[in-house]
Amino acid sequence: MAGALHGTRVIDFGQYMAGPMAGMLLGDQGADVIRVDPPGGPRWNTPANATWNRNKRSIVLDLKKPADLETAKKLIASADVVIENFRPGVMERLGLGAAAMTAANPRLIYCSLPGFASDDPRAQVRAWEGVLGAATATYTYRHDDSPADTANRPVYTAIPFSSAYGAFLSTVCISMALNARERSGLGQVIEVPLFDATFTAIGMRGMKVHDQPKSHPAFNWSRQALCKDGRWVMYVANNFRHTDFLKAVGADEWIKAGLSPEQLAQKFADLFKTRTSLEWEKFCEGIGTECVTANNSAEWLQHPQALGSNIIANFTDPELGKFRGPAINARLSDTPGSVRSPRPKLDAHRDEILRELATPRNTAATAATDATLKQALKGVKVLDLCIILAGPACGRTLAEFGADVIKIDDPRRQPLRFHNDVNRGKRTLLLDLKTKEGIDILWKLIDQADIILQNYRKEAADRLGISYEQVKKRKPSIVYASMNTFGQTGPYAGRPGHEQIGQSVSGMQMRFGGDRPVLAPFPANDYGTGLMGCYAVTLALLNARRTGRGQHVDTALAYTASMLQSPFLLDYAGKQWNEPKGQAALGSSPLHRAYETAKGWVFLAAREGEIAKCSELANVAGRTGAALEQALEQAMRTRTAKEWVTALTNAGIGAHHLVEDLDTLMQDPLVVKRGLSITREHDEGQGRITQTGPASRLSRTPPVPGNPAPKPGSDAKSVLADIGMADELDRLVKAGVLVTDGIKAGV
Repeated sequence: MAGALHGTRVIDFGQYMAGPMAGMLLGDQGADVIRVDPPGGPRWNTPANATWNRNKRSIVLDLKKPADLETAKKLIASADVVIENFRPGVMERLGLGAAAMTAANPRLIYCSLPGFASDDPRAQVRAWEGVLGAATATYTYRHDDSPADTANRPVYTAIPFSSAYGAFLSTVCISMALNARERSGLGQVIEVPLFDATFTAIGMRGMKVHDQPKSHPAFNWSRQALCKDGRWVMYVANNFRHTDFLKAVGADEWIKAGLSPEQLAQKFADLFKTRTSLEWEKFCEGIGTECVTANNSAEWLQHPQALGSNIIANFTDPELGKFRGPAINARLSDTPGSVRSPRPKLDAHRDEILRELATPRNTAATAATDATLKQALKGVKVLDLCIILAGPACGRTLAEFGADVIKIDDPRRQPLRFHNDVNRGKRTLLLDLKTKEGIDILWKLIDQADIILQNYRKEAADRLGISYEQVKKRKPSIVYASMNTFGQTGPYAGRPGHEQIGQSVSGMQMRFGGDRPVLAPFPANDYGTGLMGCYAVTLALLNARRTGRGQHVDTALAYTASMLQSPFLLDYAGKQWNEPKGQAALGSSPLHRAYETAKGWVFLAAREGEIAKCSELANVAGRTGAALEQALEQAMRTRTAKEWVTALTNAGIGAHHLVEDLDTLMQDPLVVKRGLSITREHDEGQGRITQTGPASRLSRTPPVPGNPAPKPGSDAKSVLADIGMADELDRLVKAGVLVTDGIKAGV
């Protein structure tokens, strides 16, 4: 079966990570991706190119030569999609910019992924991953048990949130633009700056409720614990079921005893030392709660669930030979993605590509049905049955692109956690699906829906009668998305899980913590899974527009965690697991790390030999290794972070001061101006709430944040009106089928 993007041509000019990964995600779903490299090959010679450049054809072009530049123009003229992630202005100076190329080919979707946006004052800064991490408060997270000598230092993480989210978000935007083109006949220009994209990963961590007093958090039952075998586990009290867990282990008297948080922490630690990590996993699985061993990345590559779900698979590469690494993220049942070919040898397809260009590909516009289309998903109806972050974030993204999203929640959930973050732009309905009439109402809504989003366990959806197979019998055109922690197959598929579980099982927590697991700075698996779910849904919708057939799509937090770690999540002959990790990490090398200055911290990102370009560092040039690092540490203390950023930027070296915290970032005037931080009044006396806004720009069908999340249940009348039951509202509320008041919007 062909992939959803079969017949779609993509020209991939991307370098480093974001562009190549975006091309890979499109190629995985069947697109014909032609990779254009400069002489000498990719700018970043990394083993991860074996993952990011699979399913592509290769041609080498020197864009400084007129003949090769002309070939590049012909490639773009033949394309459906172009991806590039140079600094703003580079492609324009070559005559390959978005305006000129879309004017020549009106159906073209031209996607740029610069580090900083074209209208950002930092547009010409060399936005290496470390620079972006410094700019987005990624390196300010502190672990409570940090050693004294690292307590006042930033913590570097090797996980490239900015680049990965740039890739995730760009593929969502491209799939949206393809859907819009199917209706309008026109392409458009997309810009997804990596700085901006990081705000999608930040998500609820950047949220602030302004007009409410700060509360003192109670004891957090979800925590890491050291076990009898010396291994750590991550335990999560899902749905606040810690009381069930305590009863099962005979420790329910802890609650009655009124112990302090410190005493509970000690009791908890002592308890987990009585069994091995695998014994705790099995025990918690038996009572339906969440617990996994904290693996390292190498262990995840061998893990039964990674292999059983096929998110990790075996491949062959012309350079690495046999290796094991990440497989397909977004899964579609009827148009499945696949790894059809390994990374090609450089310039391997030059002759066949040039032959193809001799016969121009037909890119003429089809008859437009709605040439003035302003929303890619205008008229699309979505039922969002998900909870927590990943699934609702998928629904929120669909709403941002114009879908009518009805969020259906269980009226027994109190409060609705993260409601204000993930349910903006939606209509809200509190519907009891344990009642017959509640299920009847749901089916009437399904009859009108194009898309269903759910993150139930499989048996729960079956029990309610709303599994994919059950819905498909009634509505074959439905696009049905499942998003959970472990996926639909493998030995852990039936287990519950949250962000912490996904981070623990996949090696992310041990990478960030070093000698003990520590949660990564952002809930990146949740929001990334939401984006990949959205990507899968819009691909399935695109296919449904053409064929009339829906399908089942799925993705999972463990899949996203694998892709986030793709720069180093490979196992091959000679592999060394030497990437930076732990709470003492400041960077990956002397030329890519944070340095303390006379005032503040600065992140330096330079290539070998570039230090000499900065006159203020003339005495440092020529040194290497530990000697270079020590000399830079001393030199950096002689000026402030602001002064160093100016000096280094003027010398063409990547640098940015470390933003102190997320609150500072969210209040930055530039961030507010760009709509990455939005502050609005909310219902129910919640007052002003600040949250992250949409991070991508599309010239024809741009996303919009939508209205603030409404009071839970407040849209019952309008939703019922859709199915001709508006007059039934009072009766349904009285019968307990619907709830319209009393459920709080959790933040």
